[in-house]
Amino acid sequence: MRLYLIGMPGAGKTTLGRGLATAYEVPFRDLDQEIVRREQRSIPDIFLQDGEAYFREREAAVLRDLVAELPNLVLATGGGTPCFHQNLELLLETGLALYLAVPIPELVRRVQQQAASRPLLAALPDATALETRLTETLAARQQFYDRAPLRCAASACSVEAVQQLIERFNAAV
Repeated sequence: MRLYLIGMPGAGKTTLGRGLATAYEVPFRDLDQEIVRREQRSIPDIFLQDGEAYFREREAAVLRDLVAELPNLVLATGGGTPCFHQNLELLLETGLALYLAVPIPELVRRVQQQAASRPLLAALPDATALETRLTETLAARQQFYDRAPLRCAASACSVEAVQQLIERFNAAV
C-alpha cells in the first residue's frame, strides 16, 4: 500500500500522514524532510543557494528513490510536488493519491506563523499578501490536485474518515 497526500502548504499532510502510517502500520515519510536529510541543509537554504529549479529536481529524484525503496508507504508530499517533473503521474501509477482540500482562509491561519520558513511565502509582508499568494498558487495547482482519486475536505479529514474513503474506493475498483 502506498498512499500519497497532496495539497497546499498547511493542509495537514504531515500530521494526517503520521496518523495514517500508524493506523496502517507502514512507514511514514515527509518528502520535504527527506530532502533536508539528504541535502544536509534546510529548504530555505536550498532555495537561496541553488534556486527553485534545483529544489524541484531534487524533489523529483528523492520522490523516485522513496517509491523504489518502499513498497508500503504513507508519504506527505510538498505542496508543489505533483506539479513538476511528471511527479503526479508517478504518484498515480504507483499508489493512491489523496488531495487534502483546505479553504484559503484556513490555510492562511495555519501557515501565517510559519511563513518565514517556507521559501515561496517568506517575503510576504502580511496576511493579505499571504492570502493573495495562496489563492494564486492554489489556482495554478488545482488542475493537478483535482486528478487525485481521493479528496478529503479539511474539516472532515481524520484518520478514520480517510480509512473509510480508501475502503470505499477499493471496493469500487
